[in-house]
Amino acid sequence: MSLIDYDAFYRAPLGREPFDHVCVPGFVKPAALPLLGRDFPMPGIPGSVPLGLAPHGPVFAALARELRGPDIQQAFESKFGIDLGGCPRMITVREQCRLEDGQVHVDSASKVITVLIYMNPPWESAGGRLRLLRSRNLDDYAAEVAPEAGTLLAFRRSETSWHGHEPFEGPRRAIQLNWVKNGFYVLQEQLRHRAIAWWKMHSGTDWRMARAVPTRPQPDDTDRAA
Repeated sequence: MSLIDYDAFYRAPLGREPFDHVCVPGFVKPAALPLLGRDFPMPGIPGSVPLGLAPHGPVFAALARELRGPDIQQAFESKFGIDLGGCPRMITVREQCRLEDGQVHVDSASKVITVLIYMNPPWESAGGRLRLLRSRNLDDYAAEVAPEAGTLLAFRRSETSWHGHEPFEGPRRAIQLNWVKNGFYVLQEQLRHRAIAWWKMHSGTDWRMARAVPTRPQPDDTDRAA
């Protein structure tokens, strides 16, 4: 049985402002959310973590298989009017958010489509809500999405697909799926994320104390929350 509500995805309109995107509350079926919350990988560190670095349960594994399957690719090809047949997929997860995360950025040029599936309780904080921006100005946004459980936000990467969020610190769970231009990028990023995550888990440094807040928008998505 699918954990994904494909009907909700196909019904959702493709937004064009400020760039191609789709937002689907209830993309993950509500009945699956408690089990996914139980099975979500919890490495206890900020940043992107590749699957397999932290243990996860069987229901989460089933969702990951769906995200690698043909039905989800067909759905995104239809929604965005794009052929993703030659594009490998990369899946990472995020559990913790730091105050310096969420800087305004565009994703790496190697990415084609970015998909975020949020896995959090009803979101009350003003921070941590992802904004799709018309410019590098965080206040110049066309859409804002609360990272609540089951909600999907996906967009087509471009040189102007600026996004970011107001500061937030604490649990902010997300699954990130990317279609990318080549398999070498997937391998490179998986190795990079594994090395960074290993260092964070074994360095003895409290990541909450190791802050160096940038003062200007950043040009890519290196280790930044979305």
